[in-house]
Amino acid sequence: MYHYSNFGKLYNMKQRILTGWNLPRALYLIIGIYIIFQSVIERKWLGIFLGLYFASMGLFAFGCASGSCYGNNCSIENSQENRTKNIEPEFEDIKSN
Repeated sequence: MYHYSNFGKLYNMKQRILTGWNLPRALYLIIGIYIIFQSVIERKWLGIFLGLYFASMGLFAFGCASGSCYGNNCSIENSQENRTKNIEPEFEDIKSN
């Protein structure tokens, strides 16, 4: 039997797999599965790992497949220290002979 804390983890994983689907996530899964099949057909066994990486990104919604790489969804703090200061450039006259 599952311990109560394991049940919560399984429920979260189930929710992560079944919800939040979008086009990029579906494409990552489809492309990953395609790479796996092509690698098996061509007997390029290292390609299976590449396909598994893309398929798992789509299935488990991590990385760019989760949708956090675009649309200003990143949680970057915008503090005064990170902003550039408006400094006026200094120009110097150059005289030619």
